[in-house]
Amino acid sequence: MSGRPPLEPRAVALLACPVCADGLAVAGDGDALRCPAGHAFDRARQGQVALLLPGVRPPLGDSAEMVADRVAFLSAGHYAGVTAALADAVTAGPREGGPPRSVLDLGGGTGHHLAAVLDRLDGAVGVVLDASRYAARRAARAHPRAVAVVADAWSRLPVRDGVVDRLVVAFAPRNGPEAARVLRPGGRLVVLTPAPEHLAELVGPLGLLRVDPDKPARLAATLGPALEPVASAAHRERLSLDRTAVRALVGMGPHARHLDPAALDRALAALPEPVGVTVAVDVTTWAPRTG
Repeated sequence: MSGRPPLEPRAVALLACPVCADGLAVAGDGDALRCPAGHAFDRARQGQVALLLPGVRPPLGDSAEMVADRVAFLSAGHYAGVTAALADAVTAGPREGGPPRSVLDLGGGTGHHLAAVLDRLDGAVGVVLDASRYAARRAARAHPRAVAVVADAWSRLPVRDGVVDRLVVAFAPRNGPEAARVLRPGGRLVVLTPAPEHLAELVGPLGLLRVDPDKPARLAATLGPALEPVASAAHRERLSLDRTAVRALVGMGPHARHLDPAALDRALAALPEPVGVTVAVDVTTWAPRTG
């Protein structure tokens, strides 16, 4: 296990075998996870584990370049306000059984947001689940009380029934039925989505994807059958970014998949410096329907 971060057993206890759905535990010296039926899943040398059905690959996740841009942008603190807004929503809500003890970050990338949440929740454990092995490599070292898993967010999640206090989805796919399945009674799903004015100053000059104005309705349609909204908050701020930061911001998201790098560099060179950029995100909290 040399070089790998140690596994937090309480975080591993949230996970389920993708083959038989039974619980998983750390096997041997920590180089694998194993279920009672004997299905075993080796940890990569960086510390993450892929919980996939044999022969099945997850959908295409973020590339190594996208992950590098994400690390650069987030580590510079540009989205500190976004992370704080997300953490505020996670730590709010019902406290009948005490503060949240388990957090699942679905499509959590490098684990940046989850680490901030866990820093606020003394003793809580977390799981970062993402399709990108490059992101999972980073997430494996994001926080000592978190584990990193490569899996498909659109399939059955490799998480046990009813064990998660808070499920976080930030700029990532939302699987309503699976969210309702893995949440504890009284648990909450916290979703962070871009508002129509998010990054508005960059959309035209750089040819970025526009935020769908019908996104709230589509979100409700996706989650509505299994969950109901119980709270909402809006986060708005203005950033002042140099061109290097703007390049990382564009490169870390879905825009990177459809923009020609050379054309993007030319468009970036034409921008003033610094660039004023609007950050506009909405944070909604959902609870499983009881009736």
